[in-house]
Amino acid sequence: MTTHAAIAGATGAVGQRLVQLLGPHPEFEIVAVTASPDSTGRRYAEATDWYLETPIPDGVADLKVRETDAAAVPDEAEIVFSSLPSEVGARVEPALCEAGYVVSSNSSNARTDEDVPLTIPELNPEHLGLLERQRERRGWEGALVKNPNCSTIAMAPPLAAVEAVVGIDRVTVATLQAVSGAGYSGVASMEIIDNAVPHIGGEEEKMETESRKLLGEFDGTGVAWHDTRVEASCNRIPTLEGHLESVWIDTAEPVTADEAARTMREFETPNLYSSPDRLIHVEEAPDRPQPRLDRDREDGMAIVVGGLEETAGGVQFDCLAHNTIRGAAGASVLNGELLVETGYV
Repeated sequence: MTTHAAIAGATGAVGQRLVQLLGPHPEFEIVAVTASPDSTGRRYAEATDWYLETPIPDGVADLKVRETDAAAVPDEAEIVFSSLPSEVGARVEPALCEAGYVVSSNSSNARTDEDVPLTIPELNPEHLGLLERQRERRGWEGALVKNPNCSTIAMAPPLAAVEAVVGIDRVTVATLQAVSGAGYSGVASMEIIDNAVPHIGGEEEKMETESRKLLGEFDGTGVAWHDTRVEASCNRIPTLEGHLESVWIDTAEPVTADEAARTMREFETPNLYSSPDRLIHVEEAPDRPQPRLDRDREDGMAIVVGGLEETAGGVQFDCLAHNTIRGAAGASVLNGELLVETGYV
C-alpha cells in the first residue's frame, strides 16, 4: 500500500535529496512539495536549482510548489517530510501536527524536547513510544519525529555498539565536515577553498546533547539521557559531501579493538526498505574511511569506521557518513518507513 507524502522545504539541499529518494520509493508517493514564497506557484523543476547527479524524478518536476503552511498541504498527504530551516520548522511543524499530519523532520528545532522522539531506527526505535505522551500532552492527532544532526548520526551508532559491550564514560570528537552540511549556498567559495574553518555555529552543542539523548533509555513515559560526557570540536573542510570524524571513547571497562570492531560489525539493522544490509562497516586499512571513497557505501546509508585502536582509557576510531543521505534526507525517510511499519502513519 502506498503512503502519500508531502515534502516541506523541497528546493533546498536536503529537500532535493528527499525528492531524489522518495520519487522512486515503492512505499511513498510524493503528492505535494512546499518551499519559500519566492518559489510558490511555480513548477518544481522551474523553482529548483537542481544540483544532484540524477534527474528530477518523474511526476515531481511538474508539481506546483505550495506555500510552506499547514493549510497548503493537501488532505491526501499522510506524512510530511520536513527539511525546513529551524526557525521555520519551529512554527510550521507544530501546525502540521495540529492539523493531523505525521511529520518526519530533519530540522534541528525540538530535537531535545522531552516528548519528541529523536530516532535512528537501528539504534533506538523504542523511543517512538514518546509519541503517546506527545499527543496527550500537546492535544494533537499528528506526530513529530526527529532524526539527529548530520554529524551526530555518524558517531552515535558506533558509540552505541561500544556502550552495549563495556559502557562509555566520556566521548571526545573532532569533525571534518563537508560544505553541503551548510546547505546549497551556505559556505562561500572564497571562504572554504584552500581553507578549513575551525568553527560551525551550534554544531558542537548538537553533538554533545543529541548523542546523549539517542543513547538514553526509554522507560515507557520518557527518556533518561545517557550520563556520558561528550565534547566536540567541529570543523568545515572543502569536501562536497561526507562528514569524517575522529572519536575517542573512555570506556567503563577495558575493551580491545577487536571486540569493538566485532560489536560494530554485528550491529543489527531493521527490515526497512532503506536500511543498509550492514549499518557499520569496519575497514582495516589505516587510511580509511575517506569521503570520496566511502561516503556512498550502501547507497549512502552506511557508516564506515576505520583506524580502530586501543587507548589507555578505551578506544579511538575514525567514522564517516554521507551527510545529506544517511545524515539527513535518508535518515528522515528511514524514520518515515519506521512510522509506517509501527502504525503511526
